[in-house]
Amino acid sequence: MFKKILVVLLIAVAVFAGVVALQPANFRIERSATMAAPAPDVFAQVNDFHNWEAWSPWAKLDPNAKNSFDGPAAGKDAKFSWAGNSEVGVGSMTIVESRPSDLIRLKIDFEKPHQNTSMTDFTFKPNENQTVVTWSMSGEKDFVSKAICLFMNMDKMVGDKFEEGLANLKKVVETKKDAGSPSK
Repeated sequence: MFKKILVVLLIAVAVFAGVVALQPANFRIERSATMAAPAPDVFAQVNDFHNWEAWSPWAKLDPNAKNSFDGPAAGKDAKFSWAGNSEVGVGSMTIVESRPSDLIRLKIDFEKPHQNTSMTDFTFKPNENQTVVTWSMSGEKDFVSKAICLFMNMDKMVGDKFEEGLANLKKVVETKKDAGSPSK
């Protein structure tokens, strides 16, 4: 009886491992929003990590997180590191490319709860008196990430945060525009 249970268990583990292994190795998550503000104003909010606290959906998940800034104040090679609770984990992001009012590319290194590296892009497309901002993340999934994605919808989970962040960013830039205050 014990042998039969063990064989069934081993078969179940093998089937699960096979299903996990067959999952796509790459992922891409993308959301867009249109903002009633010029591209340079929106770009300035994203290009300087010091501004992210006002709009990033992750900033509010752990008000006690330890954050640090390294490198230039904004633009290429600016770096933001964090260490927080289980909702935000530990990691860093570095701006690896910054083209004014066009593109900001970030390398995000997650250390905890799971080590992973992803690339994130923000693109800014002027559209008359507005800017279409697209926030995307792409990367590779290792075996553990593939297994987790069988039970959690990564596109919805991260995509919902992107939507929240874009809505917050929209409020920030449109409020600054309406107030007539210059942006950083």
